Amino acid sequence: MHNPGNATPDRFPAAERFAEGAQFIAGRLTRGTSGRTHAVVDPASGEEVLRYELAGTADVDRAVAAAREAFPGWAGATPGERSDALHRFAAVLADRAEDFARAESLQCGKPLKLSREFDVPGTIDNTAFFAGAARHLQGQSAGEYSGDHTSYVRREPIGVVGSIAPWNYPVQMAAWKVLPAIAAGNTIVLKPAELTPLTSLLFAQAATDAGIPDGVINIVTGTGREAGEHLVGHPDVAMTSFTGSTAVGKRVAEIATATVKRLHLELGGKAPFVVFDDADPEAAAHGAVAGALINTGQDCTAATRAYVQRPLYEAFVQRTAALMESVRLGDPFAPGTDLGPLISHVQRDRVAGFVDRARADARVVTGGEAPEGELAKGAYYRPTLIADAAQDSEVVQSEIFGPVLVVLPFDTDDEGIALANDTPYGLAASAWSRDVYRANRATREIKAGCVWVNDHIPIISEMPHGGHKSSGYGKDMSAYSFEEYTQIKHVMFDNTAVAAKDWHRTVFGDR
Repeated sequence: MHNPGNATPDRFPAAERFAEGAQFIAGRLTRGTSGRTHAVVDPASGEEVLRYELAGTADVDRAVAAAREAFPGWAGATPGERSDALHRFAAVLADRAEDFARAESLQCGKPLKLSREFDVPGTIDNTAFFAGAARHLQGQSAGEYSGDHTSYVRREPIGVVGSIAPWNYPVQMAAWKVLPAIAAGNTIVLKPAELTPLTSLLFAQAATDAGIPDGVINIVTGTGREAGEHLVGHPDVAMTSFTGSTAVGKRVAEIATATVKRLHLELGGKAPFVVFDDADPEAAAHGAVAGALINTGQDCTAATRAYVQRPLYEAFVQRTAALMESVRLGDPFAPGTDLGPLISHVQRDRVAGFVDRARADARVVTGGEAPEGELAKGAYYRPTLIADAAQDSEVVQSEIFGPVLVVLPFDTDDEGIALANDTPYGLAASAWSRDVYRANRATREIKAGCVWVNDHIPIISEMPHGGHKSSGYGKDMSAYSFEEYTQIKHVMFDNTAVAAKDWHRTVFGDR
């Protein structure tokens, strides 16, 4: 059973590309063999977009086998050949940009302007970046470090990579997993979230159409418990890369450790947004709204905890609330929509539960409810600002993953930085100040993989993304990601041509 849903051709122009199934193995679409189906649902309307057969363990085995078979040829290609293929890939993605944007908005509920101006162009740029980076897999320069030998370092691909990506940024996360892996000469099996497989599958199809060999990129669309765990534990998978919640990341680590795999984890976040009393208050308020509401707050780097120095606190609360109230909820495909729905009604209800429980001890300044009327059919939730919560409260310490910003006051710089660091997470943060020394101190002392100054959210292909503490380890994007997807080999040549070397006497014989 593989049925198209109710999406119209203008909303889902790429629908015909899924006629043969939602698994992409060895260069072709096939149907899953688990015996169970799953529906992609438009969270803005609750209507079914596509019903497909889920992958089972046999599909994972076939995908890993295809990747293993493709590995020697792809790993043996020259950096220039891999670079050329990735440049062609970027060109195909650019030609199909609108198809990607519409599929991404349909399955995720994000406004079309976000898909068009952030997700898709960012993915194309990332592909172009790794096309260039593929030619720069350099090791340490050769040298005679022992005096009698010449040493150099090789960077070599690891093998088959098994990656798992989340539902909040499906096409970007597919790119972040796939591109550095294949640029370094690996092959990959990617499991996207079963809620949002469409753009990952389009991504793999575009790669094949660009001439990347069959089996280099494979997609299995199944559940985490069945397809995901089997992929992570597969004996022919040499490395696992996972993006998702910290709780699931711990389970992935348990399985990967049992087979001694290379492991890369990008996990949850609870990003602090620290506003010092010399900050531009208007810039901080605008930055807070944009940073908190991007992708309806379903972003692990989203601004979630605003710490505002007391002289600016009340004004910040009022201005941020006013800006939040100006945000327009609506159909993701409508030109005037700023904020779409959450990924599902389950997620909306989860977010609402956090807010409702917070009312007992904190002040809900604006939002805190689902809209009525036409939007009630979708998984919408109004932008929400909570003030005066306790530092140890649930809304301050736990990842909500919705359009909710919590604001707390602080008095001294020491206190503001201490509060910013007072969660288990360390993925991203921002500091707002016009004093370069104050801002520089914040960038040094806030424990996070990325600290923005006077902005929050922008990412670029050339710079790394990854966390500290319970937010995981390893880097996506940038040349630093090759540290995840290559293994280092030291090669050492004897230069003496002497049979009985002086150091041998430490094992046998005399000088």
